[in-house]
Parts: sequence; C-alpha cells; structure tokens
Amino acid sequence: MRTIVISLALTALFSGAVLAADAKAGAAVYASSCKSCHGADGTANPAIAKMMKVDIKDLKAPDVQARPDADLKKVISDGQGKMKPVASVTGASLDNVVAYVHTLKK
Repeated sequence: MRTIVISLALTALFSGAVLAADAKAGAAVYASSCKSCHGADGTANPAIAKMMKVDIKDLKAPDVQARPDADLKKVISDGQGKMKPVASVTGASLDNVVAYVHTLKK
C-alpha cells in the first residue's frame, strides 16, 4: 500500500512538472497578442489608453499579480470592460501567457 501511495505521489509530481506553464513561450504570445495595449513590460500603452478613454491596468501591480490564474485567464478569454476577448490565446498558450504575466512582478 505504501509503495502505491509513493508511486502515485511521484507520478503526480512529475506530471505537474511536465504540464507546468512555460513563461518563455508565454512571452512570445504576449508580444504578439498583448504588448500593443499592455506594453512590453506590462505597463499600459498611454496612447491606447487615451484613445479608448480607459485606464489600462499595470500588469506588474500587486493587485493584478495577486489575482488567481483562473481570473487572469478569464479576463484574457472573455475580456473585461473595454478589453475585448483575445480569441487567439487559448489552451496551453493561455497558461503560458499567465505564467509570463507573473514574471512581470514589481
């Protein structure tokens, strides 16, 4: 019984490592799908914010960084406020972008 439990724990551990999001891959997706509004470093593009008459969140801000991954994925997938859904970012790319956004911490 103990061997089975240890085996299952190791399988879960290594499966999680294999399935972990890739922030480096997320940076490439971010550059093509998010950077124009959110800036290269997560700081809002002031020209876009002015044009849209909206405050764009600084992705480095503690309140953004504290949001659960599921919330960040929902904003990307469904949009929020004047931000339209980003239909081109799905599946593993969505996980990767969220992982990349977390690397932008202040």
